[in-house]
Amino acid sequence: MTDSRQRFSSGNIWERSAGFSRAVRVGNTVYTAGTIAVNQEGIVQGKDCYEQCQYITRLLEGVLADAGASLRDVVQVRAYMTNKADAEQWTRFLGEVFGEIKPAATGLFVSSLFGEGTVVELEFVAVID
Repeated sequence: MTDSRQRFSSGNIWERSAGFSRAVRVGNTVYTAGTIAVNQEGIVQGKDCYEQCQYITRLLEGVLADAGASLRDVVQVRAYMTNKADAEQWTRFLGEVFGEIKPAATGLFVSSLFGEGTVVELEFVAVID
């Protein structure tokens, strides 16, 4: 049996050490891993939820491109946030980036996230036409 999955990396240190893919493409669907705003050395980027969402999206946009997709192909977005007060920043970001695309979107509040200083984690699912 042939494995039809294609795996993609952003080069992050945790992808290498923990052994996971930043995104996996199966057929015409691309699933991204939950992604926090850290650079390749593991240093948090962005001082608040809005800036961290922007950083994560730029990172995931590159991984989606590697997989043959774009932000326009995103059909689902999930956000995990540590602070309910960040809901306004999340919805502002969502409207600015995905307002015309209108993917299914879920925002969840959690007690903590992996990585000191991270306040949001995003996941995307994209379907390539």
